Amino acid sequence: MDEINLKILRLVSLRANLAMEIGRLKHTNGGVVYQPVRERAIIEKMIAENQGPLSNEQVKRIYVEIISACRALEHEPRVAFLGPEHTYSHDAERMRFGSSVVPMPLESFAAVFQAIENGRADFGVVPVENSTEGSVTLTLDLLIDTALVIIGEILLPVRPSIMSLSGKREEVTRIVAHQQLLAQCRGYLGANFPRTEIEAVASNGLAAQRAAADGSLAAIASAAAGEAYGLKAIASNVQDLATNMTRFIVMGTRPVERSGKDKTTLLFAVADRVGTLNQALNLFARNAINISKIESRPIRARPWEYLFFVDVMGHRDDPKLARALKSLERKALFLKVLGSYPEGRSAAA
Repeated sequence: MDEINLKILRLVSLRANLAMEIGRLKHTNGGVVYQPVRERAIIEKMIAENQGPLSNEQVKRIYVEIISACRALEHEPRVAFLGPEHTYSHDAERMRFGSSVVPMPLESFAAVFQAIENGRADFGVVPVENSTEGSVTLTLDLLIDTALVIIGEILLPVRPSIMSLSGKREEVTRIVAHQQLLAQCRGYLGANFPRTEIEAVASNGLAAQRAAADGSLAAIASAAAGEAYGLKAIASNVQDLATNMTRFIVMGTRPVERSGKDKTTLLFAVADRVGTLNQALNLFARNAINISKIESRPIRARPWEYLFFVDVMGHRDDPKLARALKSLERKALFLKVLGSYPEGRSAAA
């Protein structure tokens, strides 16, 4: 076993030295350090070659950390997310980037976008949709005006616990969590805590912090947050639906290349006339492009008129999608491609 451990160390060190040399070449040629398409290809190849006994998810986590450590030798990315630490946004950030980054927990989604836009952060991770409660409208509204692009997505199972300092239900007079998570647990709370006061706070990490400072409070948060703040579980897996999952997007400043399994998110508006939206969407059908989601948001300055957020399968550089987008640009009052990026894969629950 010792001999194998030494062999693994030598190989990892060899990989790290090669990463440093590649980093020097990237610096000379103006290349980008974070390459999500390449990193995904590496992990998928390792999973394809995996013959056990480690699970595919364990193999993925090992290689995320190896890639993260080697990437940090080139440049340690600064990644912003809704803080404090141990929120679900933080979990998603670690799932994508590994632990060899500079984490930047911030006070709001708007602060995450602003940090990337002004250069204080290299990337940002924000929730955009939950399988139980639907879209995160704050994120959608921020996407309307930003110059940033979506460069990835993360699908994170949400398995929250109710936790307090003592772990004793009878000592709890108030339950705190982010409003989105409270909505995902609405049925459980109504059935099991019908007379307990419920309070929405800025993040689930903050909820855990508050519960750690006040024994009368219980937080709904991840088990990792509870462990970090010394909380004990009153109940686990309190989400209303067992399949509860949140989709996060990774924001950056530079588009990413095709991976072969991509998704594109776009935003457009059409004239308020009969059939115009149907005509716009038919452009994708004519080019055999699947629309996986459509969401409307009101145009704030023009009552009862709407912008449409659409997810389609494919990359904007794919010939069929490029043709459909060109046709849509001629028909739409406004069109903005928010990003093309590798399609997300769900982590093990």
